[in-house]
Amino acid sequence: MNEILVSPSVLAADFANLQSEITMLNESSADFIHVDIMDGVFVPNISFGLPVVEAIHRHARKPLDVHLMIVNPDQYFQQFQKAGAETITVHLEACPHLHRSIQAIHELGCKAGVALNPHSSVQLLRNIIRDIDQVIVMSVNPGFGGQKFIEHTYEKVRELKAIITATGSRAKIEIDGGVNLETGHKLKEAGADILVAGSFVFGADDPKDIINKLREV
Repeated sequence: MNEILVSPSVLAADFANLQSEITMLNESSADFIHVDIMDGVFVPNISFGLPVVEAIHRHARKPLDVHLMIVNPDQYFQQFQKAGAETITVHLEACPHLHRSIQAIHELGCKAGVALNPHSSVQLLRNIIRDIDQVIVMSVNPGFGGQKFIEHTYEKVRELKAIITATGSRAKIEIDGGVNLETGHKLKEAGADILVAGSFVFGADDPKDIINKLREV
């Protein structure tokens, strides 16, 4: 059975105490720090931009897993790489020339991921799956934290896992939205590799313990 990795989403962190929140993640068993970038155009919310990513990177001792929920992401790849991104994930729905986008991310020395909104079929990735490092399957509609998990995600993960196996891809499957211990366990069984958790981690009395429990689902 695959080992679960955890990428806590700082979208749910206390922004007034961001340094202490990053220090907590550094001291935890988290594998990555998930950074959601929203522009108010591709998704109906605005999160934060490059200066905040740079500030997180100054204090972080975990790799930054940057998720671009924005239109025209290609024009910002270099800036996010300089800001500290180790992985840059773009949305399939925002990239008309997806293969070119993936190449551009790799040329910067970053890992490249593709995210899928809930309505998008995993079959759309079949022709590019061997070129990418991870797929983020959105298990809620992107834009806001704390949403209810979409049950169809389990079937979607199983279908994606079959494509990855059939093509010999090394891409990891990352799930973003509505993750808790119950959904995390089922997602692992379906073939997920990485769990993104925001409010479930940062809203807990003991976030480090929750991260440990997510790793053990």
